[in-house]
Amino acid sequence: MLVVALALFFGFTNGFHDAANVVATIIATGVMTPRMALGMAAFGEFVGPFLFGTAVAQTIGKDIIDISTLDTKFLDLSISLIIAALIGAIAWNLITWFWGLPSSSSHALVGGMVGSVLMAYGPDKILWKGLLYVVSVLILSPILGFIFGTLSLKVTLHLSKNARPTAKYFFNRMQILSSIALSLSHGANDAQKPMGIIMMSLVILGISPTSHIPFWVIASCATAIALGTASGGWRIIKTIGLRIYRLRSVHAFCAQSSSAAVILGAALVGGPVSTTHVVSSSIMGVGASQRMSAVRWGVAKNIVVAWFITIPASAFMAGLSFFLIRMIHPSF
Repeated sequence: MLVVALALFFGFTNGFHDAANVVATIIATGVMTPRMALGMAAFGEFVGPFLFGTAVAQTIGKDIIDISTLDTKFLDLSISLIIAALIGAIAWNLITWFWGLPSSSSHALVGGMVGSVLMAYGPDKILWKGLLYVVSVLILSPILGFIFGTLSLKVTLHLSKNARPTAKYFFNRMQILSSIALSLSHGANDAQKPMGIIMMSLVILGISPTSHIPFWVIASCATAIALGTASGGWRIIKTIGLRIYRLRSVHAFCAQSSSAAVILGAALVGGPVSTTHVVSSSIMGVGASQRMSAVRWGVAKNIVVAWFITIPASAFMAGLSFFLIRMIHPSF
């Protein structure tokens, strides 16, 4: 019950931490009010996991930690490391939210899992091939976001070079569609991460004999991330929507569409990408395509620094949490 509660709370923090990814651009361009944008995004976040499968949850639950070799005689030890992993990821989400840094919830969860396993068992229980795949996807996805954002704006501007000034209203309407696509893809990818943690716990405890994810897990995780998104992470919304690049409707549309394509593609192949990284890099790509000097590279630098320190920082917090849990209650 504690693991499920923490996993759902992680999903909630993921939602309000990453709400900026989905709504920042459409709010910054004035197409929708914050309340309307968050409500629309929350609906998409809830529906997404039901539409596009659970490949990411399988990756999180099976391909990072070798749960088949965990000590079934010491279930408290195995569950303690999962609890510590979640605490580490949640702590980092809250710290970066407080400072308004759009860091990665995916990186935080992966770092938390690695840190707690290293503290509990050492490196032998980590599936390094699976971890390398996850890290590779996390690194590649923002690069693709930047490239797609750059190309998307160039193609769009070329196709609309003879358009009238009223084209702005067309792109305003298209932003609504691209925002829906982005929220669906975000829900499809990020809501699956707490699902993977819960599934792992059910298998370790023998409650579920297979890695099949029950409906109640999908529904509860989808609800948690939707509620988190509806609450909105205003500090990060301001960073993404206003501080990276001064967005107009056509820029926002291209950034949203590029991000949705990368995130949804990753969800379908089981790649747990960082939506924060993808959206931020797409905005940078759109801005650089227009004019390199228009991007506030100082803000971008701070975001990139947060990307690199998230995994080691959350791993340290998870390892420390595991140590404290075992010290306070050795039998837990």
